[in-house]
Amino acid sequence: MEVEDRAELCFPQFPNTSCRKPSSPWPQTLVLYIVWYSLSLTTVTLNLLIIISISHFRQLHTPTNILLRCLAVSDFLVGLVLMPVEVLRQTSCWFLGDFVCFLYNSLTIIITVSSLGDIVLISVDRYVAICDPLHYNTRITLNRVKLSVCLCWLYSASYSFVFMKDDLTQPGRYNSCYGECLLVTDYFTGLIDLVLSFILPVTVIVALYLRVFAIAVAQARAMRSHITAVTLQHSVTPKAKKSELKAARTLGVLVLVFLMCLCPYYCVSLAGDSFINVSSASYFLFVCQFNSGLNPVIYALFYPWFRKAVKLIVTLQILQPGSRETNML
Repeated sequence: MEVEDRAELCFPQFPNTSCRKPSSPWPQTLVLYIVWYSLSLTTVTLNLLIIISISHFRQLHTPTNILLRCLAVSDFLVGLVLMPVEVLRQTSCWFLGDFVCFLYNSLTIIITVSSLGDIVLISVDRYVAICDPLHYNTRITLNRVKLSVCLCWLYSASYSFVFMKDDLTQPGRYNSCYGECLLVTDYFTGLIDLVLSFILPVTVIVALYLRVFAIAVAQARAMRSHITAVTLQHSVTPKAKKSELKAARTLGVLVLVFLMCLCPYYCVSLAGDSFINVSSASYFLFVCQFNSGLNPVIYALFYPWFRKAVKLIVTLQILQPGSRETNML
């Protein structure tokens, strides 16, 4: 009987301090492996196509696309690192040690915060493009966007360090037994995290897009009305280009889907659940990470340049001399 009990332990050599192995049925575990790793492979592939497309074709080097590439890098890391490790954490014991657990939790925070920061930058980009189109090219430049992206990742890394500093000095301090990887926060830390990494940026995003779509609707009504050419020429308020309005709608869909996938995870914290582990948050983590595979699908549906770029990449035409100068728009 004692031998059977030890067989159920993650570390049989430590019967008093070892965690028990997850008791999920094998068919259920197999289905979880297939679904999660298929999603991981799809997420990595699609986001890699976005990164290659925007990086290779010179015509796609616009401020908005640079921000989309930054978001694709975050989504790529989700599919390459977070998804495979998360499914292992759910279906088996944690054999990678306390320090690797610390690195995994830190990377999760960095990627999540950087993705949210990039969505804020995309909202600012659309706000300036729609609300102040005459000054867009002077205010939103490639160098400024690249600097903003670097600052976004630096902030994410700093935020993760501050949030995880206790775990850095003593990895695994909150683990109740050997073989688990937990992320535990007290009430005050969880509240600060909820405000800084969710409520504040989401408020900024929603406020900016409400303003963007209010102006977009007003301009659409003005276009539908029979305004004379003289009125248009003497109009005080400059109108955004039709392409900018279309981009705003497309990125609005992107932002909406992102928030829909992120909200369930943070609603747990908002409800007072400050203890995040596999059993209580696996579903919400899945929904949150599933968004990384949805973003490329949105691009494929709304951006003709992405479909054209994928065709050129798959057929290896990007290896031909001068392919960087291909007309993509």
